Amino acid sequence: MAFPVNRQSDIKPIIDRLRKEHHVARHHCYAWMLGIDRKEWRVIDDGEPSGTAGKPMIGQINSAELTNILIVVIRYFGGTLLGVSGLAHAYRSATADAINNAQLVSRTLQDYYEITFPYISMNDVMKVLKEENTGQKDQHFDTECKIKVNIRVSLAEKILGRLSRIEGLKFEYLETI
Repeated sequence: MAFPVNRQSDIKPIIDRLRKEHHVARHHCYAWMLGIDRKEWRVIDDGEPSGTAGKPMIGQINSAELTNILIVVIRYFGGTLLGVSGLAHAYRSATADAINNAQLVSRTLQDYYEITFPYISMNDVMKVLKEENTGQKDQHFDTECKIKVNIRVSLAEKILGRLSRIEGLKFEYLETI
């Protein structure tokens, strides 16, 4: 089974739910990869011999050049011993099957920022955000205003440059998804 994930905290609830749903299964092996640079990853063999589940699974994720993905293979013991190479092949095949049957989504990378500015600068800020078609959420307007915005990574430098010319505006980088 393949699941889209954006951060590590998304993974545990999925694993916990699957363990409850498939509580009789012997093994809930999984591999995940996160981030633009694909450097954040982990494999769990869950009681299988070391390297027979997680390594072949992460290998398939790498071969498909995927990121922000969790793949879980749930194995019930059926009485047949597969051996080390048989297990590795089974986990590799199950992962390839999960990837081939998943609805893969290409997304534009977004940088998320919190911008803070004085109320008097509201018109200038909103003009830039509208012209640049940024996403906005969690708006708080008072004498000091805060808005969380998402900006396409490729446009971030340009938009932040425009915003930084507004007097009293500060921005804080939150994350890239």
